[in-house]
Amino acid sequence: MRILGIETSCDETGIAIYDDQLGLLSHQLYSQVALHADYGGVVPELASRDHVRKTIPLIKEALAAANCSKEDIDGIAFTAGPGLVGALLVGACIGRSLAFAWNKPAVAVHHMEGHLLAPMLEEKRPEFPFLALLVSGGHTLMVQVDAIGEYNVLGESIDDAAGEAFDKTAKLLGLDYPGGPRLAKLAENGVAGRFIFPRPMTTKPGLDFSFSGLKTFAANTIHAQGNDVQTQADIALAFQDAVIDTLAIKCKRALKQTGLKRLVVAGGVSANKSLREQLAVLMQSLGGQVFYPRNEFCTDNGAMIAYAGLQRLKAGHFEGLAVQAKPRWPLEQLRSINDKS
Repeated sequence: MRILGIETSCDETGIAIYDDQLGLLSHQLYSQVALHADYGGVVPELASRDHVRKTIPLIKEALAAANCSKEDIDGIAFTAGPGLVGALLVGACIGRSLAFAWNKPAVAVHHMEGHLLAPMLEEKRPEFPFLALLVSGGHTLMVQVDAIGEYNVLGESIDDAAGEAFDKTAKLLGLDYPGGPRLAKLAENGVAGRFIFPRPMTTKPGLDFSFSGLKTFAANTIHAQGNDVQTQADIALAFQDAVIDTLAIKCKRALKQTGLKRLVVAGGVSANKSLREQLAVLMQSLGGQVFYPRNEFCTDNGAMIAYAGLQRLKAGHFEGLAVQAKPRWPLEQLRSINDKS
């Protein structure tokens, strides 16, 4: 079975073709970073218009790269949410329309389920059940995963997501958009211990996250200490260490709470080298394993949507003729692939 995946939830247009026997046949990705850089963040209307321009050409490129025609495609998956509603509608309208024109089933995919299953694109795959830490610009979730569609959200951010806090703090430091990766790069030159930032909500029970106060702490530190190059690097390191320690502490707490030994980390922030190093040490100390997608599949991409969509198509889950976009869509509302009703 072979599926076309379309991802347009925010500022990347991702298209991929996935085969359940041969694996990933092709994937195309267009980033809108240059488009939004002058504004210091994503402008929803500009994002939607750019998806309109890029999606169909990228679909043609993906088909050509996979040496496929529409006759070789068994279904079309598209991101239906969560995300920017205008951007979602572009992918949903194109995906549903192609499915109708080609007489193929259409599958609406949850964006975070795509991220959660992205490590399944690798040779080293986790077995169910596992704990998942989903960390991106828009979401920070701790999820117990018993099977595809069987999700128990154990904790989430009550304000800024981890990636959002990275980007906002980078902006406070005067770094260009996208700020998160630039802050991580700057932190490599930081002096450890010069500044100590709080680890929010780690002294309280539970698995929820809060990063808004950490961003405010960074802003106050920048205002008090000045903004020379070395001070910038030291603040960046202190901020990054605080976020990573907080994520690691919550992961350790969740692993002990659930008794699970496998940890999946996905989403844009999962590409952070320091986070990977600290979680590797944690899982080794606990006698467990940690799984990641490769860096190009940490950020938004069509491959993860194609994979997730294929699993649901094989389980008989597909859409009617209505075009739906869900900018807010709780992960726990998804059906298990074992649900045949």
